[in-house]
Amino acid sequence: MSVIYTRVALIGLGLIAGSMAHAMRRGHLAGEITGTARSAETRAIAREIALCDRVTDTAAEAVAGADLVVLCVPPGAMGVVMAEIAPHLAPGATVTDVGSVKRDVIAQVGPHIPEGVHFVPGHPLAGTEHSGPRSGFAELFDNRYVLLTPEPGTDAQAIARLRALWEGCGAKVEEMDADHHDLVLAVTSHTPHLIAYTMVGVADDLRRVTDSEVIKYSAAGFRDFTRIAASDPTMWRDVFLTNKDATLEILGRFTEELFALQRAIRRGDGDHLHAYFTRTRAIRRGIIEAGQDTDAPDFGRSKAKREVSGA
Repeated sequence: MSVIYTRVALIGLGLIAGSMAHAMRRGHLAGEITGTARSAETRAIAREIALCDRVTDTAAEAVAGADLVVLCVPPGAMGVVMAEIAPHLAPGATVTDVGSVKRDVIAQVGPHIPEGVHFVPGHPLAGTEHSGPRSGFAELFDNRYVLLTPEPGTDAQAIARLRALWEGCGAKVEEMDADHHDLVLAVTSHTPHLIAYTMVGVADDLRRVTDSEVIKYSAAGFRDFTRIAASDPTMWRDVFLTNKDATLEILGRFTEELFALQRAIRRGDGDHLHAYFTRTRAIRRGIIEAGQDTDAPDFGRSKAKREVSGA
């Protein structure tokens, strides 16, 4: 691949930003990578491991002269960060983000986009339970989807350029309406995470089962719940607050399904249970056939790079 952007600025230096930096270096996609983070400790680690070509103390310094700016901060912080960097953006630059909620991010960021600067919201459906500047790795986006949700009238060349960057990072890119994105992610990511947090919380509350037993005898299902529930609490707090309507809609449907299963178990309706589990098993097979997982015992992932979230 050839250089797509002369200078890429990463605002926030966690798992996604770090993985982007590694992937862009692997593909020689950026002439220079700058970065910054709110925490001085995070900036110090990023400098120590040479995560970026330059790590700056402020976001304004990081975005100076950048032709691509990537907002890698929790959804609730997008507007504040955008207001801070807006006066320092280069004419013709593109701003994107990696947030797992899109309509609220557009509402926060859009009003601060200067004339002549392009905004192409994005969401890589990839992640792990790990966070921080040391957690990134170049392969995170390989064969994973990145959803772009540009508003009508967005510059086509800016969209195409960003698409080329993500494809160079190994991802499959699709475009989607922001509201539809938020509903889809409420089904595929947000509600499952909430259920995982709830299940782990329930286990913690069951005093009939000691903490040591919960840990010692964790079977695959509960173990995977705990892995999902280890995800960044700040990000997930913001996800549920900013995608409230879609999440509540899917939670309502989930509750209805759960009541139906409760009734089947109570009545001993084995036919209903078998039919339900057969249908859901087929969905799992579809995920494998789509190349978004494998049927290997370890889910096709090494322990260090096991993916648990598309956030």
